[in-house]
Amino acid sequence: MRVKVYYICAVLLMLSLSAPLVFADPGAQADNLLGWWLFDSEKDEIGNWDDMDLHGAELKGGQLIVETGKWAHALEYDGPDIEEKTLMTWVALDSLAATKGSALTLDKATEDQFNAIVYAERQPNQWMSGSSWFHRTEDFPKAHNEKKEGEMVYLAFTYEDKGGTYKITGYRNGESLGSYEKGEIKTWPTGDAEIIWGKRHTNGLGGPGDLNAHIEESRIYSVALTEAEVKGMEPESLDVVPQGKLATQWAKLKRK
Repeated sequence: MRVKVYYICAVLLMLSLSAPLVFADPGAQADNLLGWWLFDSEKDEIGNWDDMDLHGAELKGGQLIVETGKWAHALEYDGPDIEEKTLMTWVALDSLAATKGSALTLDKATEDQFNAIVYAERQPNQWMSGSSWFHRTEDFPKAHNEKKEGEMVYLAFTYEDKGGTYKITGYRNGESLGSYEKGEIKTWPTGDAEIIWGKRHTNGLGGPGDLNAHIEESRIYSVALTEAEVKGMEPESLDVVPQGKLATQWAKLKRK
């Protein structure tokens, strides 16, 4: 009888351990991920971008720390051409006073053509979709005023092709900031794109804007994610294998 009890307990334990593991929205659109930075190193975990160059910015505790005059970028892009996209980042402002810098910028290396998650360039304390000469920029209809330093927030800006014009939608912690349509579709081609943190955009080794912040994670997709996909995202929740790492090292697993 004792053996049977042990056997039943062992079976129940195995069944509980084998309950299906699911991800928090298991990497929606993971196949369309163009870049993924976890900031434990200079590497893009997808491998489309060269290692980051740190211009005074610092990697510490799995975060990228940018300050006034201290920024970072990743060059040498060899992925597919980029038109539609989603820019996504998790960021905590260390200072509400440092303005006009970016928590994530897609820039064209050879000319002034960028889109960015920019803080307080047009309106105080608000995130906006920055762009060259405001060609793809308006204030979001439901913009949020940031009031707390040190609060980690999740930002996602989507850029959807609506008949040759961008429909741009902003999200903060999964909640929509509203949408607008503005600017003709642009291309960031293979070999002519860079990612920037801290500065709004750059010209060589300098550029406008500053951001004082800790950045936890950044991603760029080649599609405009849906509202449901944006709401389901969590840091490190992708069901893909980062280069040289086990997927479960980074994935936030949940049990059903």
